[in-house]
Amino acid sequence: MRERKAKLGQNFLVSPTAPLAIVEALGDVSHATVLEIGPGTGVLTRLLAPRARQVIAVELDPELAAGLHSLPAEVIRQDILTLDLTQLATERGARLQVIGNLPYYISSPILMHLFAHSGVIERAVLMTQREVAERIVASPGSRDYGLLSATTQMYAGTEQLFTLPPEAFSPRPEVYSTVFRLQMQPRFEELKVDERGFLRFLKQSFAQKRKTLVNNLRAAGYSPAAIDSAFRQCEAKPEARAEAVELETMACLYRMLQQNEAAHASQEKA
Repeated sequence: MRERKAKLGQNFLVSPTAPLAIVEALGDVSHATVLEIGPGTGVLTRLLAPRARQVIAVELDPELAAGLHSLPAEVIRQDILTLDLTQLATERGARLQVIGNLPYYISSPILMHLFAHSGVIERAVLMTQREVAERIVASPGSRDYGLLSATTQMYAGTEQLFTLPPEAFSPRPEVYSTVFRLQMQPRFEELKVDERGFLRFLKQSFAQKRKTLVNNLRAAGYSPAAIDSAFRQCEAKPEARAEAVELETMACLYRMLQQNEAAHASQEKA
């Protein structure tokens, strides 16, 4: 068994049944371009290659990348976070299906990178630490719902698939791992919010988990009058914390706050 490089967060999948279940979770890929993140020893790659129109394996470790060249896949030795997925998909002439066992320590940055290129990604089947996956699929009002949940669900429909124990990997991690599926369907246009501004608003809303949404928004610089008006217009509860508020209501608050702040600024100028 290949020695693990701790700095790369490598835990290799050795379960006899999990690889096929993960690959099949992508669905029919016979006409698809599949991007595999961190293929490692090629356990998933070997199953994907005969099923997909094309497999692109992105591997940072030079030794592992070298071992993948014997497989019928295009190997790119690069950090996934530096790879322009939009350009890649444009060059291949197809939207991407994404699959991968994400290193625990950079799961969130990789997800944000995928979302930044959501326009060229159709779906993704990913595996990460169970606690992270539970946050990704959590519903408003639940203990696990937070900024990661809200951000993810602005970009994709989420579905938790199955969980693997530590013994499914070598070396064995100290945590369980969960496989989940994302169906990319950004909601910014549907909810009538601009992407950059609304993502900033979500960060402000979840800035202090123990504070109410009203207090977080005040700390972010919104005026009390604008906040009170927005909460009335959106029929939101002033005592609610951000994790209890649906995205539809969050979007309404954002739109009303923009309008109220703009109106207030206009009155001051007059």
